[in-house]
Formats: sequence, structure tokens, C-alpha cells
Amino acid sequence: MYMPYTTHPVMPKVRSEAAFFAMEHGVRRAALRYGVSPGTISKWVDKVALYGAHPIPTISSRPHTHPNELPEEMVSRILALRSERNQCAEILHHRLKQEGIIVSLSSVKRILQRNGCTRFSPWKKWHTYPPRPIPETPGMLIEIDTIADGPHTDRLYAYTLLDVCSRWAYADVARSINTFASVRFLHEARRKAPFLMQTVQSDHGQEFSRRFTMRLLHHGVAHRHSRVRTPTDNGHLERFNRTLQQECFSKIPRSLRSWRKEIPEYLRYYNTERPHMGLEMQTPSDILKCFQAID
Repeated sequence: MYMPYTTHPVMPKVRSEAAFFAMEHGVRRAALRYGVSPGTISKWVDKVALYGAHPIPTISSRPHTHPNELPEEMVSRILALRSERNQCAEILHHRLKQEGIIVSLSSVKRILQRNGCTRFSPWKKWHTYPPRPIPETPGMLIEIDTIADGPHTDRLYAYTLLDVCSRWAYADVARSINTFASVRFLHEARRKAPFLMQTVQSDHGQEFSRRFTMRLLHHGVAHRHSRVRTPTDNGHLERFNRTLQQECFSKIPRSLRSWRKEIPEYLRYYNTERPHMGLEMQTPSDILKCFQAID
């Protein structure tokens, strides 16, 4: 994968290695070995006196001055408005226009970013999302999530899973959540589900990591993520989680033993007896029987 030179995390270490190689074997030999000019190697060697054995960091390519840069007074005004109510760039841009200050929205966003005023982490990973499968039959799209309950010192977790087409649901209790627990839960759900699972959708939680994806692919199941900060992508399961908490967890003591005893009984009721408005007052079992009759 291509990565810009200025943001490549390995480059500082490579510069240091190249500088020490040049000090031992010569600048030109180092230039041939690392694929850069002898002048660049010489600059790296000079920086060894400053950084020693530590990696040599990348120097920003941003110019110190620019003829079109914003006046310092305008930058100060943008930051002052930001500090008043922590408003977003769009509102700040509108307020500046009302004050007669003409500046582009992109410039306001850039000023906020350079001064560490952005709301989201600059290290946030951006993801690409393949097309969402249309859940025309059971198993085409499965949503998976976790529920946390209680303080950190005594927290209980519940893994939950729901088939979007039939609304068939499955859940289990866990003391902790991680990739291993996620794989184990899904394996048990696949064993009990009355259909084959084709695609599983989760959020970006650490329990649904790349290793979880690889384990699913090994068993012929695709894994996709919901969009960042878009809980409606897993809306069907979020609604089931609320129902599980209201109709089951709130009625029993919060303990591992109680959850393990009551969750299977509630799932039986949810899947076979409880009418669903989204299914025109049918149950998930009724929907599954319809598809089985068609097959």
C-alpha cells in the first residue's frame, strides 16, 4: 500500500540506519543501498550528532511563510470564537461572515486542525465499506454486537446476534470480550442457527478485529463493518438489545448465573412466541418456516 513519505512511520528508523551505514561504509555506497542521493545521505549523517542513535524524524515540508496565508489577527479571531462555545467550523464560518470577515470554510477547518481543535482524533482510521447485502433470505446479513452492564470492577457482557431477514436472535453471556470470545460465540450461534450464515456485520469494536475477520473467512463467512459513528447501520440489533435489556435483564438479578439461566429461555420466547411488529405480528420461527416451505 502506498504511503506518503512525510507520514511513513518507518522512515525515521531508515534514516538512522542509513546514516550509520554511511559512517561505516561510505556515503556513496549507502546512497546505492538505500536508493537516495549522496547529498541526502550526507544530511542524515550530519543529523546523527543531534539525534544520536535515535530515529531521525521527518521535517515538515510546510513553508515558514506564504504570500496567501491568513493574517494573524484572523487566526486569533477564529480560535477566540472556537473557545467561546466549542462550535463547529461551519458555525464559526457563518459568524465570521456576519462580522464582515471573509474567509473560506476550508481555511477555518485548517486553522482548527493545526491548533488541535478538531473534535475527532487525527489518527482515526478511515475505512472503506463494501455494498451492504440485501437480506432477501435468512443468513444473508447477520448483525452482531455486545452489551456491557455494571461497573468496570464487576462488569458483565452479553454477545448478541440477529438475522435481519427473519429477526431470529441469539445471545450469550461473557465475563470479557475479545476476539477469541467473539469467534467462540459466533461458532455456537452458527451451530444453533436454522440457516447458513453468509455475511456478518459488526461495529469497529476491538472484539471484532482483523483476526475475527480472518477466522470467519476461514469458515466461509464474510465480515463487514458498519460505518463509523453510524449506529443505525446495526439498527435491527440495537433494537433487539434494548428489548433484551427491558424484557429480560431488568427482571432478573445481575449475575453470571442468572443470565446464563434466563437468556436461553427468553430467546426461545423471542424466536417462537413473541409477535414482532416489523414482521406483521409474526415470529421469527414463522418467517423461517415460510422460507423452508419455499425451498
